[in-house]
Amino acid sequence: MSRHFSTLVELLQNSLQDYPDRELFGEKQPDGSWSWMHFREFGVLVDQARAGLAQLGIQKGDRVALVSNNRSEWAVMAFASYGLGACIVPMYEAQKPSEWSFILDDCGAKLAVGATNQIYEKLKSFQQSSETLEFVIGLELASDEPDSFQRLLALGRESPHEVADISSDDLAGFVYTSGTTGNPKGVKLSHGNFSKNALHASARFDFNEHDRSLAFLPWAHVFGFTAELTTFIHVGACMAINDAVPNLITNLPVVRPTVLVAVPRIFNRIYDGVNKQMVEKPGVIRKLFRAGVAAASKKNGGTSLGFVESTCLSMAEKLIFSKVRQKFGGRLRFVVSGSAALSTQVAEFIDSLGIDVYEGYGLTETSPVITINYKNNRKIGSVGKCIEGVSLRIDHSATGKESDGEVIVMGHNVMQGYHNRDDENSKVFCEDGALRTGDMGHIDDDGYLFITGRIKEQYKLENGKYVVPSPLEEDLKLSPLIANIMLHGANRRHNVAILVPDLAALEKQCTKEGIVMDNIESSPQIKELLQKQVEKFARNFKSYEVPRNLLITLEDFTADNDMLTPSMKIKRRNILARYGEQLNALYEQPAPLA
Repeated sequence: MSRHFSTLVELLQNSLQDYPDRELFGEKQPDGSWSWMHFREFGVLVDQARAGLAQLGIQKGDRVALVSNNRSEWAVMAFASYGLGACIVPMYEAQKPSEWSFILDDCGAKLAVGATNQIYEKLKSFQQSSETLEFVIGLELASDEPDSFQRLLALGRESPHEVADISSDDLAGFVYTSGTTGNPKGVKLSHGNFSKNALHASARFDFNEHDRSLAFLPWAHVFGFTAELTTFIHVGACMAINDAVPNLITNLPVVRPTVLVAVPRIFNRIYDGVNKQMVEKPGVIRKLFRAGVAAASKKNGGTSLGFVESTCLSMAEKLIFSKVRQKFGGRLRFVVSGSAALSTQVAEFIDSLGIDVYEGYGLTETSPVITINYKNNRKIGSVGKCIEGVSLRIDHSATGKESDGEVIVMGHNVMQGYHNRDDENSKVFCEDGALRTGDMGHIDDDGYLFITGRIKEQYKLENGKYVVPSPLEEDLKLSPLIANIMLHGANRRHNVAILVPDLAALEKQCTKEGIVMDNIESSPQIKELLQKQVEKFARNFKSYEVPRNLLITLEDFTADNDMLTPSMKIKRRNILARYGEQLNALYEQPAPLA
């Protein structure tokens, strides 16, 4: 039975006592096998790292920066820092060095940790100009190097150090926003923010000692940190650390997770992948698959099935759905989606396969969970109800709409503020301490929250109509031919879009239609094909929302090219900086769609 805790230090102490012999982290080895670290081993490493940091002079109030993808050493350094009263400043390996430099200076980091030797060297170079950065540790440096992680552990073994006295109000982290506009802002989150969020969010789910996840969401992002790392340590479950996002699908049947915490883009890929496989199947299997999905969706919606529907569902479960689940390891009980809106169509599809889908909502500024769907309390299409200790209200004055307004949140999850950004704090905090989220939505009579877009993303066309692009883009990405898309049209007469095609699916469709796969970005035939695909998947859009012309590019939006945030949200400003002139040029061309 998991226990109450008020700090992340207490969280770990409880779990080390309650689950010492359980597996905690699994890591993939060069030969493809997986090795497992138990809670007891993790605790020893945390003790050694904490003592090593103390030997270097790290103390309460200091900032420890981590530039690393998920790995056991990341968690060791984080919890070692917490034990001294220091707060961590997580960053991403994929970020630009200029962002690392800005964040290190902005937070006043005393020590920085680099995952690779290359990152270590870059961090070392910042010391010359930094007023605060005294130490840099390299996780992969040779053990005899003075700045190596192994040397830090050796220092700790020589001089053990007790845990500091930590309160729930003490800062645990400066989590910097991903900077879709302007410089990143340091969100100040306390031990109490994280602890209460993990406690109340995890209480909604029936976790058990056999649960295992395949952790690929970055712990440097507050969603992965709270919803997975902190929660799983709390409940005594284990995490297999995914080595790379492209390997996620092949790792699933090996790791055999029971829970998957992910973002919509991953579920869209699952949806797309299964549907593409069905296209290759005989007609009778395709027909059974569609009938089974329809029957399962109807049943999950609370409607009784007739004899034919029940028979179709039974056959589909035996012949198709069970085999699909085996590709995910065969043990997946439920999935949790967050960070962006999940398409209702995708949610119902995965749910019909026999995998429960629970969508939630939150922000970096709210630690992050605000609302969540959970067993027997779920409406697909909504982001659920508030967790305990959190309340919402809707401000219609922010949008000028009767239906949707700005979502405002109050509770234990709300940040202490932005570091050194009083001007930004005055914009987001209400007089009563509640936080303006910047998201539009409404609450139904049963208390379920529905998010309909970002206020800042909303723009007006020439005709005065407002467009909220992100939900529309998610619907368009359900097309098997569309890997990514971004709408554009502020102050213009209609929408256009930049589209990244799925090359494998596009090649199959071009072969089927006799179109030559040549000069994809400029081919009129391919553009017409993709335009028809957009029109098909925009069939439920309002007429003014449909993009009437396309700019096709083969370069996908990724975190590496700075077109996506690490949590896979579009960086519109960066995309427009790269493609703005070409998008605007589309308005000088005839629009294929009326």
